[in-house]
Order: sequence, then structure tokens, then C-alpha cells
Amino acid sequence: MTIAKLEHVNITVPDNVKTAQTLIDIFGWHIRWQGLSSGGNNSIHVGSDSQYIAVSTPPGGSGCLTKVEKGLPLNHICLEVDDLDATETKVKAATFEPFNHGTYNPGRRFYFIDGDGIEFEVVSYN
Repeated sequence: MTIAKLEHVNITVPDNVKTAQTLIDIFGWHIRWQGLSSGGNNSIHVGSDSQYIAVSTPPGGSGCLTKVEKGLPLNHICLEVDDLDATETKVKAATFEPFNHGTYNPGRRFYFIDGDGIEFEVVSYN
């Protein structure tokens, strides 16, 4: 049996350069690739060597939803980090408000909503 692993998530935002830089600042990622996608969107792939988020913007930023009801079109993106407290400090420095902190077996978590209205869960199992 083959076990699948998540390789990337593709999101559409009004300003992919700004969103990509925010993800780099908070999570210590790098740009893996950038250019025009097959659909003609400006795309930046930002992440680690094995996983990434494709951050896309249509030409001129047209067609982007800036606000959606929570859960539409997705609930959140969850990212695992080694140091939850250090990551929370970076989230606050990016002017986002962490909320819904929780400790559970086997880890800890919090959530934040970025400038595009996308909810992120950040979890650590250390």
C-alpha cells in the first residue's frame, strides 16, 4: 500500500508577493519557484525542499476573493513547527493575532488569520 503525503497547497490571493514574504518571515521558508503558472497566474512556490504553498495571483489581481465566510472555501491550513513559542512571536511581529491556544496530547497549537483572511493552525509536538 502506498502512503500519500501532502506535497503542496495552492491558494489564490490578491498580492502573492506580500503573502509569500509573510510566509517566509514567519516560517523561515524560501522561494522554490516563481513565474507564470499553466493557467496564466503569477505564482510563487514558497516552502521547504519537500513541501510548499503555491501562492497565486491572477493578472492584475482580478478575480481574488478578499474575504470569505470561515470554512469557505477551506477551514484552515495547518503547519507543524519545532518551536511554537518562537513562531507565535513571529506571527505577532507580522501583526496577526494568535487565538484559540490549546494544549492536548501530544502537542500544543494556536491559530491566526493572515491579511488575506486565510486561517492557519500552527502545531508543535515538542
